Amino acid sequence: MSKRFLKNMTMTPRQRLDTVFAGHEADKTPVLGGWIACPQHISSIAGVGREEYWRDPVKVSIEAYRILGTDGLIDIFVPHKEDDFRCVDASSYAHANTDLSLEDTINRIDAMPSAEDIESQFNFEQEYSKFKAHLIEMQQQCGDMVYMPAQWDAGAVMEWYFDFGYNNFFYVVGLYPDRAIKLMEVGGAIGYCRSVLVAKAVEEGLYPHAVLLGEDICTQRGPMISPDFIEKYYAPQLQRGLKPLLDVGCKPVWHSDGDIRPIMDMLIDCGVQGFQGFQPECGLTIDYVVQKRTREGKPLLIFGPLAVTTELPVCTPQEVKAKVRHAIDVCRGNANLVLFTSNTINPDVPLENIKAMYEATLEE
Repeated sequence: MSKRFLKNMTMTPRQRLDTVFAGHEADKTPVLGGWIACPQHISSIAGVGREEYWRDPVKVSIEAYRILGTDGLIDIFVPHKEDDFRCVDASSYAHANTDLSLEDTINRIDAMPSAEDIESQFNFEQEYSKFKAHLIEMQQQCGDMVYMPAQWDAGAVMEWYFDFGYNNFFYVVGLYPDRAIKLMEVGGAIGYCRSVLVAKAVEEGLYPHAVLLGEDICTQRGPMISPDFIEKYYAPQLQRGLKPLLDVGCKPVWHSDGDIRPIMDMLIDCGVQGFQGFQPECGLTIDYVVQKRTREGKPLLIFGPLAVTTELPVCTPQEVKAKVRHAIDVCRGNANLVLFTSNTINPDVPLENIKAMYEATLEE
């Protein structure tokens, strides 16, 4: 099928995403949604009141994204309680200090099953049955929009600060290398098992040929762990964990918080096929990323690049549209673009800017 034919036909959201995931030009740039963490914006878009939103926030959110013209949903953020906008709270977010002592942390790591035990005891049929049921149920609710939830545990897990707190985790990495290595191996086993589930869903047509995953392991000044440590102990786990996805033609797209430039080539060598983000304030711009290629020498798949820190909250709608046009122009012939944001859209982003982001793709 020629590119000209693809460009001139009106595609469904699934066709549009499938086309771009396959490296071709669609009728227009597809848009991902699911990260508007503001009930007021969702309610306004859907044309409902506060009470109706809270009766069924998922249903109302899906309708809002449909009205906007969303092609695929990465997630559906719902605040933990009314009068809030956060998708996390004090009981679910990782803090620098926890009730765990460093000694307790070491003991917990020692008590963990080995990577081999995790994989041998993994009940694939049971876990896949649950995963499949969830995908089918949510896809039915989403209608024409493609439900493609991020799979943060797929590939390999390095963010053990969620379990032990920042201080304890970084103390372990710096002072107890044998325990740190075990964490990387255990995280690799968890990531591999998750990837096997996603790969099966891709094969059965329940999940598309691209998946958002990755680790928040970088600040605006670069990686929080030595790149040498990451390359030696984490990268082999990630490479193995991405293989089930790559084997079924599913492109892993890496979530890019902070300045990931020091480890970007390493991630690509492991099999990462694209990146989601970015934070231009720390040098990671769409112009920089599109210069990269996959390890096979092909253009990257980009989910982005509108920043929720320095762009969407402060730009005018006209400036937002200009940034969308710039991204489309920069990616044309260099990368495969699916429009998205760098992170969650909070209440500091004007509703007009959200609408402008979507409208810009209709003005190509």
